[in-house]
Amino acid sequence: MYKVKVYITLRESVLDPQGTAVQQSLHSMAYNEVKDVRIGKYLELSLEKSDRDVDQVVKEMCEKLLANTVIEDYRYEVEEVVAQ
Repeated sequence: MYKVKVYITLRESVLDPQGTAVQQSLHSMAYNEVKDVRIGKYLELSLEKSDRDVDQVVKEMCEKLLANTVIEDYRYEVEEVVAQ
């Protein structure tokens, strides 16, 4: 079995109004050292082993459903989970 952690973020060229709102709120709370906030998504997937390459499967899922590749970037980490 595999545990896959997927991180999805807006591309740098895309405005992030939600991140801007959080940054402004943090500044109003006197956290002025915060220079930028970008909001993203984090997903954890558990995948059974199969004949298919796990990297190819995760890339397909990200590009077809999990990430909007027009405005978002994604990265992932795959960890093999040993049954106990």
